[in-house]
Amino acid sequence: MSLHVLGINHQTAPVALREKVAFAPDALGNALASLRKLPQVHEAVLLSTCNRTELYAHTDDDGRALADWLATHPDTGHDLHTYLYRHRDGDAVRHLFRVATGLDSLVLGEPQILGQVKQAWAASRDAGALGGQLDRLFQQAFATAKRARTDTRIGANPVSVASTAVRLAQDSFARLSESSVLLIGAGETIELAARHLVEAKAQRLLIANRTLAHAQDLATRHGGVALPLAELDKHLAEADIVISATASREPVLHRAQVEHALRLRKHRPMLLLDLAVPRDIAPDVSGLRDVFLYTVDDLERAIEDNRRSRREAAEQAEAIVELQTARFVEHLQASGRQQPILRLRAHGDAARAEALAKAQQQLAAGASPQEALEFLAHTLTNRLLHAPTVALREAALSGDGELPRAAEKLFPHGTGDTDA
Repeated sequence: MSLHVLGINHQTAPVALREKVAFAPDALGNALASLRKLPQVHEAVLLSTCNRTELYAHTDDDGRALADWLATHPDTGHDLHTYLYRHRDGDAVRHLFRVATGLDSLVLGEPQILGQVKQAWAASRDAGALGGQLDRLFQQAFATAKRARTDTRIGANPVSVASTAVRLAQDSFARLSESSVLLIGAGETIELAARHLVEAKAQRLLIANRTLAHAQDLATRHGGVALPLAELDKHLAEADIVISATASREPVLHRAQVEHALRLRKHRPMLLLDLAVPRDIAPDVSGLRDVFLYTVDDLERAIEDNRRSRREAAEQAEAIVELQTARFVEHLQASGRQQPILRLRAHGDAARAEALAKAQQQLAAGASPQEALEFLAHTLTNRLLHAPTVALREAALSGDGELPRAAEKLFPHGTGDTDA
């Protein structure tokens, strides 16, 4: 049984494909149940964010079953295999530690990914798909990420996709102090965007969400105006900047809506920042004049400066990841070497329990203690020695001298001579 990781992320696949492979939070339970039905899979964790979808699993095959499952859940219409990266055993351990630490993120060192990894672990646990080996692996990933953030500056001045989007709005469009900003959604990304917009002194915040109470809660904390998503068309023309990040599987903002808003604005430009995967804003909106549409993939160029500034801290964090990976792999190898011992002890315990139960039955049936003891000793000896005796006899007949030599090492003093 081997540890496998496979997936796609912002480095290997465009957003148009990532959004088709993304799993909504409420779909994880069913997805994990489906995954666990594969006979090759013993335990699994499914991590799905705006920038990656990854499977972590212990399997009996080379991971092919995982790749085939991911390619059809949901059906992407693409040859997903050509976009997948795959890691096994030690490389899989290293990959998870780098992901949890933020070293594999679009924004280097961003802090949100650790929370998302923890949510994926919890979803697997709740779905009954988490076993002891993956649980230990993820617990060590959490500890590694914590140490990297404590011992290096990888987490200094936290940067997120949301803060990068706000900085892009500041640098490329208009003064925020003179701009109205419409936020669509009420999750963590929008919460972060609202916080950065307030710090940048945006003139006005409008917050639209399908559940109005969530928008009202966010608006109360950040001094904005809450709107039901159904009234988006009434207020879209008021927005100079739109930042959207919902969990919708379909676009929430379409070309016709934006066209109508532009007419009402007399074609004053609009900046649209789509931070969702799947995308919230229909791709054909980008073809409109006076509209500047950016997706999470477009932010790759905008955050290059951040990546360079954090390179030194990242190198230190990479060293921590390498150390923790080596230690965890060593632990796995040691556990593997212990398996024959554990199986031998389990066999001995089972033989003892069975022989003892039969001897007790004889006593209850009226046998003398001496008869029961002799039966117990004879039965236990036969149970413990039968398999090794057969194996040694077959080795002798086949000319295999390795097994007899191993037996000599196990029983160097012959029978009846022990120090224990």
